[in-house]
Amino acid sequence: MKRFDKLADLQSLIGQEVGVSEWITLDQQRINLFADATGDHQWIHVDVERAKAGPFGAPVAHGFLTLSLLPEMAASAFGVDDTRMGVNYGLNRVRFPAPVPVDSRLRGHFKLLAFEPLDGGAQLTLEVTMEREGSGKPVCVAESVTRRYV
Repeated sequence: MKRFDKLADLQSLIGQEVGVSEWITLDQQRINLFADATGDHQWIHVDVERAKAGPFGAPVAHGFLTLSLLPEMAASAFGVDDTRMGVNYGLNRVRFPAPVPVDSRLRGHFKLLAFEPLDGGAQLTLEVTMEREGSGKPVCVAESVTRRYV
């Protein structure tokens, strides 16, 4: 994990990678729990036997489950010591270029695209590219907008 003393230290890093997360494994239990939480029980996610004969050869994680890993990934990718809290402000763009088969290991690469000072903090726009171990194609590319306060 990369650590920064002050939020302002990020301002000079626009266009650069500010952190890479730890690996996260997406197992069937996590996929099933997400299906229960969202009501999305499509067979490609939760019916293991049917999914084995489906287009991906195994169950795959929901795209929104993959996207929901952003906070967990960010927490292990980089930290800013003088911030007291951060909030999700939204997303500018999200794409899922490749599926996430069950038991995949994912990690996120965080590149700072913009730093906008706010009263008491800053708004950060980060390009997050999620990779799947052993695959050359990302599984998610998103522009995440967060606000951090000192």
